[in-house]
Amino acid sequence: MRRVLWVLVVVAVLAGAFVPDDDGGGPVLSPVAGDGCPARDLRVPAPYAITGYWVMPRADRCVTRRMVEAVHAIGGDTLVTFGPRFAVGVEPEFGDCVIDGRPCAEVPGKVIRRVYSYTTSEAFGDGVLRCPGADRRVEIGARTYYRVLLGASCAAREQDLVLIASDGDGLGNLMSEAAAYGMRVFPGLPAAPQVAAKPWEPDLGHLDALNGFTERVLTDYQAKYGGSAAFGGIYQSFELAVRDRGDKDPIIDLYAAQHAVVTSVLPGKMILVSPYIDGRRARGFPPEQVADGMADIAGTRAGAPMAIAVQDGRGTGKVPVHRGDEAAAPVGPRLAPVVGDVRNDQGYYGPTSVYIEAAARPRLPGVELWVNVEAFEPTPVPGECGRIDPLPLRGRTSKSRLDQQIMGAGGHAVKIISYGWDPFFTCQSAPDATSLSDDIAAGWQQPIIVGASRQVRGGRPGILIEGHNLRGGTFTFAAPGERGVVVPQEWYERGRLDTAWAPYEPRAAWTSITATNAAGHSSTSAYAMPSG
Repeated sequence: MRRVLWVLVVVAVLAGAFVPDDDGGGPVLSPVAGDGCPARDLRVPAPYAITGYWVMPRADRCVTRRMVEAVHAIGGDTLVTFGPRFAVGVEPEFGDCVIDGRPCAEVPGKVIRRVYSYTTSEAFGDGVLRCPGADRRVEIGARTYYRVLLGASCAAREQDLVLIASDGDGLGNLMSEAAAYGMRVFPGLPAAPQVAAKPWEPDLGHLDALNGFTERVLTDYQAKYGGSAAFGGIYQSFELAVRDRGDKDPIIDLYAAQHAVVTSVLPGKMILVSPYIDGRRARGFPPEQVADGMADIAGTRAGAPMAIAVQDGRGTGKVPVHRGDEAAAPVGPRLAPVVGDVRNDQGYYGPTSVYIEAAARPRLPGVELWVNVEAFEPTPVPGECGRIDPLPLRGRTSKSRLDQQIMGAGGHAVKIISYGWDPFFTCQSAPDATSLSDDIAAGWQQPIIVGASRQVRGGRPGILIEGHNLRGGTFTFAAPGERGVVVPQEWYERGRLDTAWAPYEPRAAWTSITATNAAGHSSTSAYAMPSG
C-alpha cells in the first residue's frame, strides 16, 4: 500500500460497552500530565484479533492521545508509521525557507551537488544536525525547517544537501503516548526516491545519499528513543511483491543496503517489512512463488530480527478471502470491478489462505510471519466513506469482512496488523453512523475460527479448533447438504490463539463448523477434513 497523506480525522474515544472477564473492573486512569490533555484511559474493553495499525503522526499531542487510546481500547499494542519520501530536488513547500537572508539550499563556501527534500512530522536533534554553522534549524510560521549537509565530512567543499520541513513533533508525541499505554511504535525508514518512469522501483543512483541520511535519522532515534520500551523497531517503507525476485533486483538491493544501516545504528531492533501478494490470474503470481520471495526478503535482514507482515490482498482486490470449498463460486460483488464477473478460480490462483500457508512453509531463522489485513474495499460505493485522496479511491469495509480476513490468515501468523487506522477505522458514512472501530467495540466477542484439524483425545476422534473468542458453548458440525450436529466443547485452552476440542467424526471432504461461544455469539467456517 502506497504512502498516503490524509486529511486529519479527529478520533472519538471508544465506549467500553463490553468488558472481558479478566478486565480489571473499573476504569484505570493515569494522572493528568499538566499538558492540557484529558487523562488517559488505560482499559482494553474490546480486545480484537487485530493488534497493530498503521497510523499518522500528529503534531497535536491531545489528538495523538485520543487516537492511541482508541487503538489501545480495541486491543492494539503496535503502531506503524510510513517513512516520508526522500525526494530528489527542492519541493514547492520549501519556497519560504530562508536562512540568513538566503534560500535554504544555498550554503556559503560549499558546492551543492544534489538537493533532496523531506517532509515529515518529527523534531530532529544532534543526531541529524552534525555540522555546526552549516546544519541549521529555523522556525518560519507554523513550520520548522532543517538544512542538513551530507558529505565526506563537514569540512568537505562538495556536499549533498537535505531540506526538511516539519509541522511539529508528531512522532515524539506518538512515542510518548505509546509508552504510557504500554504499546510499541515502528517508525518508517526514509523511503527511497523512485525511478520516474517506473515508480515501483527505487532509484539506486541516490542510494549513498539515502543511506547517509538514514544513518542520521536512526542515530537521532537512538538518542531520543533508545531507552524507551515503546521503540519497537523500524518499518521498511518501500514496497515489493513477496515472489521470486530473480538474481538482481533493485528493491532487494535497496533493502540490503538500508537494513545494514539499521543493524549498524540500532543493533537488535526489529525490521518490519510488509510485502504484497497478487493472486489475479491476469497479472499476479501463483502461491508457489511466495516461499522464494520470503527467503529473498529474509536475506536482507543483515542479522536483525525481522517481521514479514504479508499483505492479505483483499482490500486492493488482488486476492479473495473465500473458503476452500467456494473456489467455483462467483467472486464477491466488491471484487467484480477488479477481475470481472467470473468464478473465484477463474479470476484468481487462490484465496489468501493458500498464500499465507505458502509464506509460513519456509522456516526462516530470525524471521516472524505477521499478516497485514487490508481494512478497505477496492472501490467505494455511493454514500460510503473511505479514502477520497489520493487516488485510487478506497471504500470502507465491515467488521464481518475483517473477521473473514482473519479467518483467511489462519493460525500461522504470530501477529495480525492492519492498514490503516485513518480513515478506514474512523470515518463515518453519515453523522449518526458508526465507524468501523465502533462496530469492532460492539462486536468484539464474535468467535473467529482460524483453523481446524482432526485430533484423537482419550481414544475418541474429534476436531481441534483454533481461533478467537471460542471459550464455552458448542460447535455445530455439518457435512455438505446435511443437518448440523451440535456438540459441546470438552476441552479449552487460552494462549496466543484459543484452542478447543469437541468429539466429532468428519464424514465428508469438507466440514462446516459453527462456533457458538459462552456469550452466545456465533460464526461459521469450513475446513477440509476427509473422513478416515
